[in-house]
Amino acid sequence: MWELNLNINKFWETKTLVDMNKSEWESLCDKCGKCCVIKLEDYDNKEIHYTNVSCKLLCENTASCSDYHNRKSLVKDCIILSPENLKDLKWMPDTCAYKLLDKGEQLPYWHPLICGNEEDIVKSGNSVKNRVTSEINVKVKNLPNYIFNW
Repeated sequence: MWELNLNINKFWETKTLVDMNKSEWESLCDKCGKCCVIKLEDYDNKEIHYTNVSCKLLCENTASCSDYHNRKSLVKDCIILSPENLKDLKWMPDTCAYKLLDKGEQLPYWHPLICGNEEDIVKSGNSVKNRVTSEINVKVKNLPNYIFNW
């Protein structure tokens, strides 16, 4: 029989985003995929509308980037998230761990660092896994038909 180690390093509770190493920073991503869906901005009121259309690199079945290390060179408007640009990215989802921690809030119960698995985020409805279609399959003029409330 195994025993759960309750003394795990909860670095996100003691470090600022700027102080995290690369591994810690990367582990904050809950792999929801919401930052990789196409978003539309209302011209009049600047409101952001999410769609259920994903970047061509996002795997629809895993909600993971199919070429994470080369994403910026393959998708010119891909933005590499950093502590320096986080506050400027108003379109980041409210559930984003980086955004939550930056505002002094806690990670949600379904975050992999909290629950210890990658399925609770799917069960909670906070993942795009198996809920998006690739931009390859959608004409730009039809994007408004894909507005989706995540």
